[in-house]
Amino acid sequence: MNDESLYKLSYGMYIVSTKSNDRLNGQIANTVFQVTAGPPKIAVCLNKKNFTHELIQSSKIFAVSILSTEADMKFIGPFGFKCGRDIDKFKGVNYKTHKTGAPIILDNTISYLEAEVTETLDVGTHTLFVGKVVDGDLLGEGNPMTYEYYHMVIKGKAPENAPTYRKKKNK
Repeated sequence: MNDESLYKLSYGMYIVSTKSNDRLNGQIANTVFQVTAGPPKIAVCLNKKNFTHELIQSSKIFAVSILSTEADMKFIGPFGFKCGRDIDKFKGVNYKTHKTGAPIILDNTISYLEAEVTETLDVGTHTLFVGKVVDGDLLGEGNPMTYEYYHMVIKGKAPENAPTYRKKKNK
């Protein structure tokens, strides 16, 4: 199989966040999508090793902050390449909480959705969390960041726990 064929799937760039007890955490994700219209439900696919996964399993809530093309690697980096078990990813980050209590990122974000988990699906290394959308709003102007933009313009890489991660082939 030519792995390059998978690179043609279209993705966005999001920060998926949650709160369990008093612990906040969030991570970059590119696999967020709407699954139903009535009631509106969204799904997010997260690696089982990630701290955000652990907290969503416990709390059954999550928020999705839809990143704009204004976000840079300095902003994205801690959410994509650091572990929330080791650092406070929200230190110095402008955010709010609303209906679910999950943090909603306000900087570099054009809109958000909050969801309550209704179903989970074990897909091997990852879990697909399906959530009923309980709130959402527009936060700013601009264009949503796509995964292609992240790679081509910002020159971002896929971390090892990302569903889209591919080991570099030896030439």
